Amino acid sequence: MKSIFWLRSETKDHERRTPLTPTGAEQILADGHQIFVERCHDRIINDEVYANMGCKLVEAHSWKNAPKEAIILGLKELPDSDEPLTHKHIYFAHAYKGQAGAKELLQRFKKGGGSLYDLEYLIDENNRRVAAFGFWAGFSGAAAAMDSWADLSQGKEFAALKDHENQNEWIQSLKERLSGKIPRVMVVGAKGRCGNGAMTLLNNIGIAATGWDYEETKGGGPFKAIAEHDVFINTALINKKIPPFITEDMLEDEALSIICDVSCDPSGDLNPIPLYDRVGSWLHPLQSKLIAGKIRHILAVDNLPSLLPLESSEDFASQLLPHLRSFAIDNDSPVFRRSLEIFKDYSAKI
Repeated sequence: MKSIFWLRSETKDHERRTPLTPTGAEQILADGHQIFVERCHDRIINDEVYANMGCKLVEAHSWKNAPKEAIILGLKELPDSDEPLTHKHIYFAHAYKGQAGAKELLQRFKKGGGSLYDLEYLIDENNRRVAAFGFWAGFSGAAAAMDSWADLSQGKEFAALKDHENQNEWIQSLKERLSGKIPRVMVVGAKGRCGNGAMTLLNNIGIAATGWDYEETKGGGPFKAIAEHDVFINTALINKKIPPFITEDMLEDEALSIICDVSCDPSGDLNPIPLYDRVGSWLHPLQSKLIAGKIRHILAVDNLPSLLPLESSEDFASQLLPHLRSFAIDNDSPVFRRSLEIFKDYSAKI
């Protein structure tokens, strides 16, 4: 069986990543499959590089008119709509944890007969994700938190987020900006992919952060130790309802001034940081709130790996590629089958 992959353009502001690089596309094409790539001026890799590999370029957002058998590949959410979804879609849908709009999205699939293979739920036999941006989310989130600390500690307003050419350039910038001003930082979820990214960044800029994981948090929050740090970075993966990590009343007379929620799921039912209820933007990344007599700043942006778009794309795409090639053979594989079953389970509940 020969498959058709349709790499769609992203619509989310500042989203420059891609789940498929030209190098990966070349391998899929060599397997005998077809790839259509929607033109996208924001994508970190130029359209023509894909074309030079043999992909066919098509107009942005044309996936709606793609052949019925086409597999629509993307990263972030589809634009809001009530149009039925008829294709097989591979992307991060954020539809299984009670998020806003989840029910409506699943209804669109049900109406159109399409299928969702959520990238977050592509898991192996050990229930471990086969492809994830976690390391780069943690790395970029910690770096953005340190950028905000550097500005705020100097009495400056934290500027809008911007992407960086590479990690080395960002690390060097942070070392210079933080010289002589080292905050006390705590990372929860420090041993996971995301937490490893955060701890790596902090180590690279000379900050010996407090790292907590399951052993320190299994007793349930809230945790007073978090409030005793200047910066709290949450990288924990939460799959069930738990007590909050931190509450407003425990911040009285405490130092905590910046909360970076890399996990960033404020509209879901599993949010362990009930201090905010909306996602920030690249233009306005910090939400500043008067809590327990002091202004606290919350950094919660849901596409942090895009701050390092090339490195995060290359890493993620390399993890995903072997599974795409396997799936392309007959639109089935153990990893994709598990994701499809999860989609069917949740769809049956609406």
